[in-house]
Amino acid sequence: MNRYDAKLEARRARLLERAEKSRADAQAHFKRADAIASMFPYGQPILIGHHSEGRHRADLKRIRNGIGKGVEATRQAETLQQRAAAVGSAGVSSDDPEAVAKLKTKLAKLEEDVARMKSVNAALRHDDHEALVALGFTEAQIAKLREPDFAGRIGFPRYVFTNTGAEIRRVRARIERLQRQHQQESRTYVLEDGTWIVWNIEANRVQILTPGKPDEGMRRALKGCGYRWSPSEGAWQRHLSDSALYDACRLLGVSFPPPAHMLAGVEPSHAEE
Repeated sequence: MNRYDAKLEARRARLLERAEKSRADAQAHFKRADAIASMFPYGQPILIGHHSEGRHRADLKRIRNGIGKGVEATRQAETLQQRAAAVGSAGVSSDDPEAVAKLKTKLAKLEEDVARMKSVNAALRHDDHEALVALGFTEAQIAKLREPDFAGRIGFPRYVFTNTGAEIRRVRARIERLQRQHQQESRTYVLEDGTWIVWNIEANRVQILTPGKPDEGMRRALKGCGYRWSPSEGAWQRHLSDSALYDACRLLGVSFPPPAHMLAGVEPSHAEE
Protein backbone atom coordinates (compact mmCIF):
# COMPACT_ATOMS: atom_id res chain seq x y z
CA MET A 1 0.00 0.00 0.00
CA ASN A 2 1.51 3.34 -1.05
CA ARG A 3 1.15 6.60 0.86
CA TYR A 4 -1.85 7.71 -1.21
CA ASP A 5 -3.71 4.44 -0.61
CA ALA A 6 -2.90 4.70 3.10
CA LYS A 7 -4.35 8.22 3.09
CA LEU A 8 -7.57 6.95 1.50
CA GLU A 9 -7.77 4.11 3.99
CA ALA A 10 -7.32 6.54 6.89
CA ARG A 11 -10.06 8.80 5.51
CA ARG A 12 -12.41 5.84 5.11
CA ALA A 13 -11.69 4.76 8.68
CA ARG A 14 -12.39 8.27 10.02
CA LEU A 15 -15.73 8.41 8.20
CA LEU A 16 -16.73 4.98 9.46
CA GLU A 17 -15.78 5.97 12.99
CA ARG A 18 -17.91 9.11 12.76
CA ALA A 19 -20.78 7.03 11.33
CA GLU A 20 -20.57 4.66 14.27
CA LYS A 21 -20.57 7.57 16.71
CA SER A 22 -23.66 9.02 15.03
CA ARG A 23 -25.43 5.68 15.33
CA ALA A 24 -24.55 5.53 19.02
CA ASP A 25 -25.84 9.10 19.46
CA ALA A 26 -29.06 8.15 17.69
CA GLN A 27 -29.61 5.17 19.97
CA ALA A 28 -28.93 7.33 23.02
CA HIS A 29 -31.52 9.91 21.90
CA PHE A 30 -34.13 7.22 21.21
CA LYS A 31 -33.40 5.54 24.53
CA ARG A 32 -33.85 8.77 26.49
CA ALA A 33 -37.10 9.50 24.65
CA ASP A 34 -38.37 5.98 25.40
CA ALA A 35 -37.42 6.35 29.06
CA ILE A 36 -39.47 9.53 29.38
CA ALA A 37 -42.41 8.03 27.48
CA SER A 38 -42.41 4.93 29.72
CA MET A 39 -43.33 7.10 32.72
CA PHE A 40 -46.77 7.80 31.25
CA PRO A 41 -49.62 5.28 31.16
CA TYR A 42 -50.48 4.43 27.56
CA GLY A 43 -52.79 7.09 26.11
CA GLN A 44 -52.51 9.37 29.15
CA PRO A 45 -53.88 12.81 28.10
CA ILE A 46 -52.62 16.15 29.38
CA LEU A 47 -54.64 17.08 32.44
CA ILE A 48 -55.52 20.71 31.77
CA GLY A 49 -55.25 22.80 34.93
CA HIS A 50 -53.69 20.00 36.93
CA HIS A 51 -50.36 20.61 38.67
CA SER A 52 -48.83 17.98 36.33
CA GLU A 53 -49.76 19.87 33.13
CA GLY A 54 -46.50 21.85 32.83
CA ARG A 55 -44.28 18.85 33.50
CA HIS A 56 -46.35 16.72 31.09
CA ARG A 57 -45.99 19.25 28.26
CA ALA A 58 -42.24 19.61 28.95
CA ASP A 59 -41.82 15.82 28.86
CA LEU A 60 -43.70 15.55 25.58
CA LYS A 61 -41.43 18.23 24.13
CA ARG A 62 -38.36 16.33 25.30
CA ILE A 63 -39.72 13.17 23.70
CA ARG A 64 -40.28 14.94 20.36
CA ASN A 65 -36.85 16.55 20.48
CA GLY A 66 -35.19 13.26 21.39
CA ILE A 67 -36.85 11.40 18.53
CA GLY A 68 -36.01 14.23 16.12
CA LYS A 69 -32.36 14.23 17.18
CA GLY A 70 -32.27 10.44 16.90
CA VAL A 71 -33.65 10.54 13.35
CA GLU A 72 -31.17 13.27 12.37
CA ALA A 73 -28.24 11.33 13.85
CA THR A 74 -29.39 8.21 11.96
CA ARG A 75 -29.48 10.13 8.69
CA GLN A 76 -26.03 11.54 9.39
CA ALA A 77 -24.71 8.03 10.06
CA GLU A 78 -26.12 6.81 6.74
CA THR A 79 -24.56 9.75 4.90
CA LEU A 80 -21.17 9.12 6.49
CA GLN A 81 -21.43 5.41 5.65
CA GLN A 82 -22.12 6.28 2.00
CA ARG A 83 -19.20 8.72 1.94
CA ALA A 84 -16.91 6.06 3.37
CA ALA A 85 -18.02 3.59 0.70
CA ALA A 86 -17.35 6.19 -2.01
CA VAL A 87 -13.77 6.92 -0.91
CA GLY A 88 -11.42 6.09 -3.78
CA SER A 89 -14.25 5.37 -6.24
CA ALA A 90 -14.21 8.70 -8.09
CA GLY A 91 -11.59 7.60 -10.61
CA VAL A 92 -7.82 7.89 -10.79
CA SER A 93 -6.50 10.75 -8.67
CA SER A 94 -3.46 12.75 -9.75
CA ASP A 95 -2.27 12.48 -6.15
CA ASP A 96 -1.83 8.74 -6.57
CA PRO A 97 1.86 7.94 -7.30
CA GLU A 98 0.58 5.07 -9.46
CA ALA A 99 -1.79 7.33 -11.42
CA VAL A 100 0.07 6.99 -14.74
CA ALA A 101 0.13 3.19 -14.54
CA LYS A 102 -3.56 3.07 -13.64
CA LEU A 103 -4.45 5.47 -16.46
CA LYS A 104 -2.48 3.34 -18.93
CA THR A 105 -4.48 0.31 -17.80
CA LYS A 106 -7.70 2.28 -18.26
CA LEU A 107 -6.56 3.43 -21.72
CA ALA A 108 -5.77 -0.14 -22.77
CA LYS A 109 -9.23 -1.25 -21.62
CA LEU A 110 -10.93 1.55 -23.59
CA GLU A 111 -8.98 0.70 -26.73
CA GLU A 112 -9.84 -2.97 -26.25
CA ASP A 113 -13.53 -2.03 -25.91
CA VAL A 114 -13.43 -0.08 -29.18
CA ALA A 115 -11.78 -2.96 -31.02
CA ARG A 116 -14.35 -5.40 -29.62
CA MET A 117 -17.28 -3.16 -30.58
CA LYS A 118 -15.91 -2.87 -34.13
CA SER A 119 -15.63 -6.66 -34.32
CA VAL A 120 -19.22 -7.01 -33.11
CA ASN A 121 -20.55 -4.60 -35.71
CA ALA A 122 -18.57 -6.32 -38.46
CA ALA A 123 -19.93 -9.72 -37.41
CA LEU A 124 -23.48 -8.35 -37.39
CA ARG A 125 -23.07 -6.84 -40.86
CA HIS A 126 -21.90 -10.22 -42.23
CA ASP A 127 -24.43 -12.17 -40.15
CA ASP A 128 -21.50 -14.12 -38.68
CA HIS A 129 -23.01 -15.91 -35.70
CA GLU A 130 -19.86 -17.91 -34.96
CA ALA A 131 -17.79 -14.73 -34.72
CA LEU A 132 -20.15 -13.32 -32.10
CA VAL A 133 -19.93 -16.56 -30.11
CA ALA A 134 -16.13 -16.40 -30.35
CA LEU A 135 -16.27 -12.87 -28.94
CA GLY A 136 -17.86 -14.31 -25.80
CA PHE A 137 -21.52 -13.40 -26.28
CA THR A 138 -24.31 -15.73 -25.14
CA GLU A 139 -27.25 -16.59 -27.36
CA ALA A 140 -29.45 -14.18 -25.39
CA GLN A 141 -26.90 -11.38 -25.77
CA ILE A 142 -26.56 -12.05 -29.51
CA ALA A 143 -30.33 -11.89 -29.91
CA LYS A 144 -30.30 -8.58 -28.04
CA LEU A 145 -27.54 -7.23 -30.31
CA ARG A 146 -29.62 -8.10 -33.37
CA GLU A 147 -32.62 -6.10 -32.12
CA PRO A 148 -32.88 -2.68 -33.83
CA ASP A 149 -32.95 0.35 -31.57
CA PHE A 150 -35.40 3.27 -31.86
CA ALA A 151 -33.53 4.46 -34.97
CA GLY A 152 -33.41 1.03 -36.61
CA ARG A 153 -29.72 0.47 -35.82
CA ILE A 154 -28.27 -2.84 -34.68
CA GLY A 155 -25.05 -3.33 -32.79
CA PHE A 156 -23.15 -0.40 -31.31
CA PRO A 157 -24.21 3.00 -32.75
CA ARG A 158 -21.77 5.67 -33.92
CA TYR A 159 -22.26 7.89 -30.86
CA VAL A 160 -20.82 5.14 -28.62
CA PHE A 161 -17.62 5.16 -30.67
CA THR A 162 -17.57 8.98 -30.61
CA ASN A 163 -17.94 9.13 -26.82
CA THR A 164 -15.40 6.38 -26.22
CA GLY A 165 -12.96 8.03 -28.62
CA ALA A 166 -13.30 11.31 -26.73
CA GLU A 167 -12.59 9.50 -23.46
CA ILE A 168 -9.52 7.84 -24.99
CA ARG A 169 -8.17 11.22 -26.09
CA ARG A 170 -8.84 12.66 -22.63
CA VAL A 171 -7.02 9.81 -20.87
CA ARG A 172 -4.07 10.03 -23.29
CA ALA A 173 -3.78 13.77 -22.72
CA ARG A 174 -3.89 13.28 -18.97
CA ILE A 175 -1.17 10.62 -19.10
CA GLU A 176 1.04 12.94 -21.13
CA ARG A 177 0.39 15.82 -18.73
CA LEU A 178 1.21 13.75 -15.66
CA GLN A 179 4.34 12.36 -17.28
CA ARG A 180 5.53 15.88 -18.06
CA GLN A 181 4.86 16.95 -14.48
CA HIS A 182 6.71 13.96 -13.04
CA GLN A 183 9.76 14.88 -15.11
CA GLN A 184 9.81 18.40 -13.69
CA GLU A 185 11.29 19.65 -10.45
CA SER A 186 9.65 21.65 -7.69
CA ARG A 187 10.12 25.40 -8.06
CA THR A 188 9.60 28.27 -5.64
CA TYR A 189 9.09 31.89 -6.75
CA VAL A 190 9.44 34.74 -4.27
CA LEU A 191 7.63 38.06 -4.71
CA GLU A 192 8.81 41.44 -3.45
CA ASP A 193 6.19 41.48 -0.67
CA GLY A 194 7.42 38.16 0.70
CA THR A 195 4.71 36.00 -0.89
CA TRP A 196 5.80 32.65 -2.29
CA ILE A 197 4.39 30.71 -5.26
CA VAL A 198 5.43 27.07 -5.04
CA TRP A 199 5.21 24.56 -7.89
CA ASN A 200 5.28 21.57 -5.54
CA ILE A 201 5.77 18.29 -7.43
CA GLU A 202 5.87 16.15 -4.27
CA ALA A 203 2.54 17.48 -2.97
CA ASN A 204 1.05 17.68 -6.50
CA ARG A 205 -0.07 21.23 -5.71
CA VAL A 206 0.48 24.83 -6.69
CA GLN A 207 0.84 26.61 -3.35
CA ILE A 208 0.68 30.24 -2.29
CA LEU A 209 2.33 31.18 1.01
CA THR A 210 1.91 34.73 2.29
CA PRO A 211 3.81 36.51 5.08
CA GLY A 212 0.51 37.32 6.78
CA LYS A 213 -3.17 36.52 6.51
CA PRO A 214 -4.56 37.72 3.14
CA ASP A 215 -7.35 40.27 3.33
CA GLU A 216 -10.94 39.21 2.82
CA GLY A 217 -10.98 40.25 -0.84
CA MET A 218 -7.91 38.17 -1.65
CA ARG A 219 -9.24 35.18 0.29
CA ARG A 220 -12.49 35.41 -1.67
CA ALA A 221 -10.55 35.64 -4.94
CA LEU A 222 -8.39 32.64 -4.02
CA LYS A 223 -11.45 30.54 -3.22
CA GLY A 224 -13.07 31.70 -6.44
CA CYS A 225 -10.10 30.28 -8.36
CA GLY A 226 -10.28 26.93 -6.59
CA TYR A 227 -7.58 27.54 -3.98
CA ARG A 228 -8.21 26.20 -0.49
CA TRP A 229 -6.37 26.82 2.77
CA SER A 230 -4.38 23.83 4.03
CA PRO A 231 -3.44 24.12 7.72
CA SER A 232 -1.05 21.17 7.43
CA GLU A 233 0.84 22.84 4.58
CA GLY A 234 0.42 26.40 5.84
CA ALA A 235 -0.54 27.43 2.33
CA TRP A 236 -3.36 28.16 -0.05
CA GLN A 237 -3.18 25.40 -2.63
CA ARG A 238 -4.75 23.79 -5.65
CA HIS A 239 -4.02 20.68 -7.72
CA LEU A 240 -0.89 21.05 -9.83
CA SER A 241 -1.61 22.40 -13.31
CA ASP A 242 -0.58 25.21 -15.62
CA SER A 243 -3.97 26.85 -15.12
CA ALA A 244 -3.47 26.80 -11.33
CA LEU A 245 -0.10 28.52 -11.74
CA TYR A 246 -1.63 31.00 -14.19
CA ASP A 247 -4.37 31.93 -11.72
CA ALA A 248 -1.82 32.33 -8.93
CA CYS A 249 0.25 34.67 -11.09
CA ARG A 250 -2.83 36.64 -12.16
CA LEU A 251 -4.08 37.08 -8.59
CA LEU A 252 -0.65 38.19 -7.36
CA GLY A 253 0.09 40.45 -10.33
CA VAL A 254 2.98 38.38 -11.71
CA SER A 255 3.67 37.58 -15.36
CA PHE A 256 3.00 34.01 -16.48
CA PRO A 257 5.13 31.99 -16.28
CA PRO A 258 6.97 33.71 -13.41
CA PRO A 259 10.38 35.14 -14.42
CA ALA A 260 13.42 32.97 -13.71
CA HIS A 261 15.01 35.66 -11.55
CA MET A 262 12.21 35.09 -8.99
CA LEU A 263 13.33 31.51 -8.33
CA ALA A 264 14.28 30.95 -4.70
CA GLY A 265 16.24 28.12 -3.19
CA VAL A 266 15.23 28.54 0.44
CA GLU A 267 12.26 27.27 2.36
CA PRO A 268 9.39 29.79 2.68
CA SER A 269 7.98 30.68 6.07
CA HIS A 270 4.39 29.50 6.57
CA ALA A 271 1.66 32.06 6.91
CA GLU A 272 -1.39 31.92 9.12
CA GLU A 273 -4.79 31.81 7.56
